[in-house]
This record gives sequence, C-alpha cells and structure tokens, in this order.
Amino acid sequence: MQLSLWQVENTLQLLGEEASIPFIARYRKERTGSLDEVQITAIRDENERLTALEKRRAAIIESIVEQEKMTPELQQKIDAAQTLSELEDLYLPYRPKRRTKATVAKEKGLEPLAKMLMAQHHGSVESMAQRFISKEKGVNNAKEALDGACDIIAEWVSEDAFVRNRVRNLFRRSASLRSTVIKDKKEDAQKYADWFDWNEMAMKAPSHRVLAIFRGENEGFLRLKIEPNADEAIAGIKRSYVKNDSEAAAYVSSAVEDSYKRLVQPSVENEIRAEIKEIADKKAIQVFGENLRQLLLAAPVGEKNVLAIDPGFRTGCKLVCLNRQGDLLHNENIYPHLNEDGRKLAMHKLCSLVNMFHIEAIAIGNGTAGRETESLVRHTKFDRDVIAVMVNESGASIYSASEVARREFPNYDVTVRGAVSIGRRLQDPLSELVKIDPKSIGVGQYQHDVDQKALKQRLDDTVESCVNSVGVHLNTAGRELLSYISGMSAALAEKVIAYREANGAFKSRKDLLKIPRFGAKTFEQAAGFLRIRDAENPLDNSSVHPESYHIVEKMAKDLNVDTKTLISNKELIAKIDVKRYITAEAGEPTLNDIIAELKRPGRDPREDFTMLEFDDTIRTIADVKPGMTLPGIVSNITAFGAFVDIGVKTSGLVHISQLREGFVKDPAEVVSLNQKVTVKVLDVDMERDRISLTMRV
Repeated sequence: MQLSLWQVENTLQLLGEEASIPFIARYRKERTGSLDEVQITAIRDENERLTALEKRRAAIIESIVEQEKMTPELQQKIDAAQTLSELEDLYLPYRPKRRTKATVAKEKGLEPLAKMLMAQHHGSVESMAQRFISKEKGVNNAKEALDGACDIIAEWVSEDAFVRNRVRNLFRRSASLRSTVIKDKKEDAQKYADWFDWNEMAMKAPSHRVLAIFRGENEGFLRLKIEPNADEAIAGIKRSYVKNDSEAAAYVSSAVEDSYKRLVQPSVENEIRAEIKEIADKKAIQVFGENLRQLLLAAPVGEKNVLAIDPGFRTGCKLVCLNRQGDLLHNENIYPHLNEDGRKLAMHKLCSLVNMFHIEAIAIGNGTAGRETESLVRHTKFDRDVIAVMVNESGASIYSASEVARREFPNYDVTVRGAVSIGRRLQDPLSELVKIDPKSIGVGQYQHDVDQKALKQRLDDTVESCVNSVGVHLNTAGRELLSYISGMSAALAEKVIAYREANGAFKSRKDLLKIPRFGAKTFEQAAGFLRIRDAENPLDNSSVHPESYHIVEKMAKDLNVDTKTLISNKELIAKIDVKRYITAEAGEPTLNDIIAELKRPGRDPREDFTMLEFDDTIRTIADVKPGMTLPGIVSNITAFGAFVDIGVKTSGLVHISQLREGFVKDPAEVVSLNQKVTVKVLDVDMERDRISLTMRV
C-alpha cells in the first residue's frame, strides 16, 4: 500500500477502538499521517483478509497435526503461504474427503503398485501387476490392478501444489471464456443474444460481460466453459512426472492425462470462475459505490416550499404540498391526462395550491406520464416564480411501502408517501435517499448478481461517508440520517429523537451527554458531524470538534475578540499563525482544517443546484430520431458507458467509445451522475427499446 508502518499500526489501533472511518480521516490526521477514507478503508479490508487467512492457516495446521502428518518441511511451506489458494493446495492431500476412485484402489492394496509405476523402472508392467491380483480384495486381473494404480497416481498429481499452481497460472495467462446458447432455449434467451457464441480471453473479459454471461448461465440460457489449451497443460504436467520411455512411464503419462481432465481441470476451472467473478464483482461494486456517492451528494434545492407530483395517466397524479422542513401539509389527486376538461381543472388546481402554500419549487417524478405532467406544469401560468424539476423516482415505491414510511405517515397510503419522497428528494436528496435500501435506487448494474456481503459493506461505507461529509442538523434530522453519523446506531438515533421531543431543541452539543447511553466515546465520535443552528456556542454549527474549541478560543483571545466575532471574519483569520498553536494532539493538518472551517463554518460540500430543461418536443421514444442533438442528464454510469435521461422513459446509452474523442478507460473519468450533458442520437431501436447516443458532438 506504500504506507509507513506507523500509519498502518495507528490506523488499526483506532479501528480496534471502534473509531469510524470518517472520524479517523477527519479528526485523527496526526495519528495516521492524513490518510483519507479510501486508504483507511483499504487498511481495514486488507486486515480483515489477512485475519481470515491466519484463521484458516491455524485450522489447517491443527488438522494436519491431529492426523500426525505434520513435517518440518510442510510446516515451513504452510507458514510461508501468502494466499488462500496456496494454503488450500498444501492442505489438499490431508483434507478429509469422500470415497474416490483412488481411495477405493488404496483399500484394495494397490498403493505399492502405484509407487512402483511412479519409479518408472524398465521392465514388464504386467508382471508387476500380477503380484496384486486378489479375488478377495476385488482385483480380478492385471488390468484392474493397473487401472487402480493409475487412479491413485491421478489423485497424487491432482493434489500436487506445484501442478495446481502451474495449471492455475496457465488458466490466468491464456484460458478462454466461451459461452454458447442452450439450443432448446434460444427463443426465450434473446436478451442474451450477444453471447450465444462468444469467445474471449477469460481474465481480460470486462466485468459487465462476465456478470451478464454468468447470469445467463444461472438462468439456464447459456452454457459457459473456461479452459486453456488442454494439450499445453497436460504437456507441462508430464514434464514433471514422466521420466523416461519405459512401459511404466506410459502408464504414468496416461494417469497424468486422466488427472488433468477428470480432476485438475474441473477443480481449477471452478477456482478461476470464482476468481473472475470476484474481480467482476469488485468492479461492479466499485461502480455502484461511486454512482451512489454522486447521487447522495447531488445538489439540494434547499429549504423551499415544494409541491411534489407523482404522475400517472389513468389513476391520475398524486399531489402533495410540503413546507420548507419537508412536513406534509396537503395532498390530493388531479386527472390532467384524461381529457381537456381534466387538463384545465388540473392547471387551475396547481395555481391554487402554489398560491395557498407559497410554493417555490415543483418536483415531478420521472416515471410514467412524467414528461406529459412536466409539460402541463410548464404551460401553467403561475402568479409567482416557481421552478419545475424532474426528479428521479427510482426506489420511491420501495420507500412508500417500507416500515420507515409507515412510521412517518401511518395515516396515509403508499401513493401519498411516494409523492412525499419525490418532493423531499428535491429539497435534500441525501436526507431522503438514506431511507431506501441503496440497491433499490437504481444506480448500478447486476446488483443482485454480485457478492451481497461485499456490496452491502461498500454501500454502507458510502452512505456513512456521504452523511458525515455533509454533516447533520441535530434538531431536524430523522432517525435514518442520524443512524449513519459516526459512532451512532439506529437505537441511539431513536434516543436522540426521543430526548429532542421531550426536552425541545438541542441548544448545545454537550446536551448529547445527557442522553442515556450517549457516553463520552460516542460523543467523541459523533459530535463533530452534528450541527446546531443558533447554538449557544457558534462552533456547535461548524465541523470544528469540541475537543478543539479551546484552540479557537485561544486564537480569538490572542486577537482580542470573542469566538463569534472571529468566525467568518477573513481579515482576522488571515492574521492567525497556525504554527503558534501546534500541540502534541493538534498538528498542522488539524489546525489548517480549523482555519478552513472558521472561514466558512458549516459549509455544505455539495454543489449549488442548477436547472435542466429537456427538449419540449421529445416526450416518447417515438419522438427520438437519429441525428437529433438533445440536452440530457447522466442517470447511471456503468463499466461500458453512461446512461443519459433525455426526457423519455428509456434512458439512452452513450457507449464508452462515444463519451469523447480518444481512448477512455473508465466512464467515471469523463462523466458524473446528475451531470448535465449534450448528446446526439445515433440510433433508435424501437423493438428492443434502446437509444444509442454520442457525446462526441
């Protein structure tokens, strides 16, 4: 990792003390040498991998010792093994196994014959085998004896760590990944048509293709085979085992071929499959995490009165009115898409609600009837300035049926809850989206195909990072948002809200220590990420940690002003020499952070909100024609390109080769989620509901 030993040791010590990654990165820079969240996460993950490796090593050693088969040489090899596959290769001959052809042969007393063949002395193999014929043991003739001996040799070869590693490396170097369609499933497998007869280097296959083909295989549509050149693999093993041109050597050669085809190749193929899948999973999870981060940190429209619309045709559009804190004030239905009378009534109702609730922004869900509803809003003449914004409603239905939504709105149905979610997403995407399982937000691919434990870890890390980077207002935050704050849990978040409801708004961060089970350790972890507007101490509305308040107070005192006067006063702050305030606990990194926060206390790291208006002539895929140049917004990023919402139900794909002139390794280098872009239509496939776009305009 190219880190100093002390950085890793200190980071592991902090993690061992249950310090969160955001806390370590923000408030313990002197301890870690200013490591960022990515580096700290990598240390945590590698430590977990090595810990699991050591646990497995200990179990293997214990098993072999119990069998009384441990030797100094084997112990040395086990101690030196650096990967799980190396360990498992060494353990394979000693692993308890089911009855195999080799164990049956050994029970018939044929192991000495196998050793004689392995010696490969010149002479008659037939005469060797005659000595092992035994009707009682089930060896009726020389051929059966030789076949059994070869089965034993085949197993020896398959359990040879050197052989397995050699074959494994051959797989990694040259194995092909070949997928074919299962003939009688061809008609039902059209979504996998691109891979009906596909062949490429296995280790170079991009993650999205690997996951697609694996899914096709799991669903019973594709047959997948991963293998190198068999002749090359067998020849390599024979060079290690076949010593001469004796008759015995010919049997050893035959046993090697059998071992490779029956034992080694299938076993290593399973390993390589798992390895390729793990690589593909990591890439897909990385893309998902990056997309989620960008979505969570999308620009909020801020504290505005919002009218939110969940569009629909036959069932009408659900309207809700929210105040600046996101509280539900009113809800009803309009039916603008049934006929002209319905449209006129809907426009009148919109105008009335905008005036009644002093609406400043209208949020329109981008699902069914979204563009038609947006057009209705834009053609409505309001008496006041109102912005209208299309909002991605992915996951809103999940939220509306969730326990969280039922707890928030026990007396309202799912349609009201869904509309509220759309409105709140416009006000503050982060606060609302933390209530939804990240897998349901729709910012990745194959989320149900990847390692679910690894995916959950990455998504939880991402949400925690985003929440803590923005900070949370203690007197308005809900349970879900608070539960992601460093050092806190859902149960503790409940206690914070209960205390707030019983005692009124928090006036000081120190009030948190009055809450049962909110101890000093939790306070240390959480306090810096919690904000209190109009607090008794103005630093309580900043990211300056309470443990550093005395430093700011000393700075203010040295300038002959109070803390409140110092905050945001750039002229006074410019006079501060941070070197005068360095201590063992607070070095330059921490002091520089304090100075930056004093300049802009409580600064929201998210970008300012900007509007995007789609082309009003484009409402359905039928309106989209090749050659059109259209405004759009990046709705999803994958390993093979970016999906762009151009205002119709189907997002268009900008393939990685069409993102810009020249080679692009990673789409995330070029675009980000929610980025406003201009695209040109390359192709429209109505039958497959696909739109191909380019940004090379």
